[in-house]
Amino acid sequence: MRRAMSASLSHAVSSSAKSDRLIIAFLIAIWLTSMVFWFAPEIDLIVSGWFFSPGDGFVSSSDSNLQWLRGSSPWALAGVILMIFGRTLWDALHGGLAWSRMRTPVWLLAGLALGPGLIVNGLLKAHWGRPRPVHVDVFGGDAVHQLVWVISDGCDRNCSFVSGEASSSAWLVAAALVTPPPIRLAATAATVVYAGALSLNRIAFGGHFLSDVVLAWLICGLVFAILYRLLPDADYSFRSGGNAL
Repeated sequence: MRRAMSASLSHAVSSSAKSDRLIIAFLIAIWLTSMVFWFAPEIDLIVSGWFFSPGDGFVSSSDSNLQWLRGSSPWALAGVILMIFGRTLWDALHGGLAWSRMRTPVWLLAGLALGPGLIVNGLLKAHWGRPRPVHVDVFGGDAVHQLVWVISDGCDRNCSFVSGEASSSAWLVAAALVTPPPIRLAATAATVVYAGALSLNRIAFGGHFLSDVVLAWLICGLVFAILYRLLPDADYSFRSGGNAL
């Protein structure tokens, strides 16, 4: 029993240390990315300019294939959520809801609620007031381009900073990372491509700047890492002879 407890404690400490390093890595990445776009705001304008035509605006926004791609995002999100609830119900009917089975769905659903939900759409997009590229004077609008993290009155609601759809895409990648090991690599690779296309699509449509997309991914990554660190590990339940102590 002591050996089992020692092994479980060692695993818990190792897992916590990895989580701490991941949190620090995301914090540094957010700070560095913010500094880059703060001191070189022209990067946002240059990248958005690749998709802008002075005579026609952001022409990609009228492409039916790209519109279909954007429209698929809510369905993909809903599908994954339904799969999570379906798997949780299955576990409840076949063996009960032990924490070892509940930790992953709790992590995913809490990450969705706090990351894309509360922080991105509830706090940043609702109150930061950054105008979207399509509304900026450089691209034919009447608003002035705003730097990242600057609260302004250039937009009243559903604003550009940061991208809600990019944050939802990041959550899809998080869900792929915890799929069963036999399909995890393929699922993650496919989801990264899909999520990347959705995020790039928002830039091509003139809906978001590059900084909106990149920071949305990093902020949600930080939320996922913090939640993973805070949620108790299933290995904290020490077992001997198959029975919980």
